[in-house]
Amino acid sequence: MVAQKGKDLLLKVHNGAAFETVAGLRSKRLAFNAETVDITDAESAGRWRELLGGAGVQRASVSGAGIFKDAASDGLVRAAFFNGAILSWQIAVPDFGTVSGPFQVTALEYSGAHDGEVTFELALESAGALLFGAL
Repeated sequence: MVAQKGKDLLLKVHNGAAFETVAGLRSKRLAFNAETVDITDAESAGRWRELLGGAGVQRASVSGAGIFKDAASDGLVRAAFFNGAILSWQIAVPDFGTVSGPFQVTALEYSGAHDGEVTFELALESAGALLFGAL
């Protein structure tokens, strides 16, 4: 992947009809993680750790900070958080593709300075299988 504009990494939520960009995110992060299953025992060669391939739990987490683009997107994300709802989200990554699937809003923070706009930070955790697609 060559250098890309950070603004092209988009976070979208399914509104019932289509995916729409949630907010004016100024910073975004997408992370994939896989837990390992350690199967090391007394007979492991040289006492080196051994792992069981394909056995760990996979997950993705998304975080972002910015400003909401309108009251509707703010309301959608806020309602999802307070209801503990799992919504269908899509993350578009330039030259990589899209990652879409169920996510839960696990953190939602608002902040603001006396001479600036109200900003927010949010965190999402995957809640099921994710799909990968081309842009």
